[in-house]
Amino acid sequence: MQMPTIEVSKEDLCRLIGKDFTMEGLGDAISFAKAEIDAADGDLLRIDIKDSNRPDLWSAEGIAREVGGRFGKAKPAKYSVRDSGVVVTVDKKNKAVRPYTVCAVVKNLDVTKDVLSQMIQLQEKICGTFGRNRKEVALGVYDFDRIKPPIRFTTVKPNGVRFSPLDFEGDMTPKEILERHPKGREYGHLLAGLREYPVFIDSRDEVLSIPPIINSNYSGKVTERTKNIFIECSGFNLKFLMPALNVLVAALADRGAEIGSVKVIYPDRVITTPDLALKKTFVEMDYAKRISGLDLSGDEMCKLLEQANCSARIVGKRIEVNYPAYRQDIMHQRDIVEDMIVSYGYGRIEPVIPELKTAGAADGLEVFSDKVAEIMAGLGFQEILSYSMTSKENLFKRMNRMNINKVNKDGVVEIENPVSLNWNVFRDCLLPSLMDFFSNNQHVSYAQSIFEIGDAVLVDKKEETGTRNARKLAAAIADSRVGYGDMLSVLDAVLRKLKVKYKLKKCRHPSFIEGRVADILVRNRKIGVIGEITPSVLGNWKLEMPVSALEINLEGIFNF
Repeated sequence: MQMPTIEVSKEDLCRLIGKDFTMEGLGDAISFAKAEIDAADGDLLRIDIKDSNRPDLWSAEGIAREVGGRFGKAKPAKYSVRDSGVVVTVDKKNKAVRPYTVCAVVKNLDVTKDVLSQMIQLQEKICGTFGRNRKEVALGVYDFDRIKPPIRFTTVKPNGVRFSPLDFEGDMTPKEILERHPKGREYGHLLAGLREYPVFIDSRDEVLSIPPIINSNYSGKVTERTKNIFIECSGFNLKFLMPALNVLVAALADRGAEIGSVKVIYPDRVITTPDLALKKTFVEMDYAKRISGLDLSGDEMCKLLEQANCSARIVGKRIEVNYPAYRQDIMHQRDIVEDMIVSYGYGRIEPVIPELKTAGAADGLEVFSDKVAEIMAGLGFQEILSYSMTSKENLFKRMNRMNINKVNKDGVVEIENPVSLNWNVFRDCLLPSLMDFFSNNQHVSYAQSIFEIGDAVLVDKKEETGTRNARKLAAAIADSRVGYGDMLSVLDAVLRKLKVKYKLKKCRHPSFIEGRVADILVRNRKIGVIGEITPSVLGNWKLEMPVSALEINLEGIFNF
């Protein structure tokens, strides 16, 4: 995820913090918010945020909140939420289009130039970075006084309604907006192939917006004259939408606005948003000392956490922590320890040279891997290096291993919120990387003999992280006359050189031709597979040459 850069007014930021700073002093202070000043043009500051997991820091309000806590203005981030009486009904048709929304009403907001610029900027940063360019999260902000509740979140056909989109003259259909409006051309791919488009409509049948494309000119324009705001956040997963809404609402509440809740009625449930109740977690004091390296008392730890706008109390040997609802980055005790260290100040930590008597030596598995690489090179193979991250498409669908929609049943480690679909899982085998190499090098003369020694990432619930790395060797030959016997001779040469006895056992594997594939056994335990790649897999990679390949778990023979 890309690190965001924001622009703020120095005067406005200092006012929010409640303290005047010199430029140098402000530069030091905003380090508490994991930020640094990149450039200054008079009052306008360009600030780089060094944390892509904290959207609550991507505005002047968020930075001020973090800095203020460390300069004597710490307080648990409790927000009062009143029932606005507004109801949003979600049509069952949305399930196949854009199924979820969470909403809020913000009243009595003094919309100054600074407030407006920060609100728009935060909205764009959340949608672009946290929301994967509006795919997972799209935020809409409206002039509430121009809306007549209740509101419907439903769908319409491409030519099913007409309205004037934001900053555009004349009424248009959704289809015309996607074809002619700049935002429609930019984000229209998010609705490509849909028979109906999502739409927010009020009780007067006035269109609020077509998410995630564009607001209407009627209610979707917020100016310095606006006092009351309606916010909707739509997407495909509530665990992304809830924190996104909370971040924006909390920023406006820090400006003195009143927050109103909205009842969102789904076909199968009713929820009330936003939910700004404090979240609960804990940290063990001994763990905090060990990870931080700081000999802090429980009271000192509590005080540091309070500076991070949390409430904390000692219960036995651990500290129970209540943290703000806009924080979605806290998943482990270590995240709480990080907040302690930030409050303490990294610059205050004195480096200590460990008093350990150790003898440096190369890792045994690395030495063994180098030996295998030398053997493969001696057999005329070229070594390649590829990324541990790949796509579900490459790892499963193109290898005929399984239905791409059932990936997790095979135990693959998947990225929860990937930036790109090309890099959304960690590989659990190396052969797809070799096939990808062949696919990109068809202009090179044949035969092509390649190998890779690298790590695959496997699910292992016994490990603390739930995963472990497995060192593997994969080798493949692409040529007009290559067959099973060619790769078998390579396997035999490698394992004989390593003085490892092996057996082959007939098997079935969706990536290989039936009858020309076998499991590789050492001490009656499967360590790999060898065979000829099936024509359907070759076709998936657009390869015209036959391929014979093998893959071995090197850890299975490392201690042989």
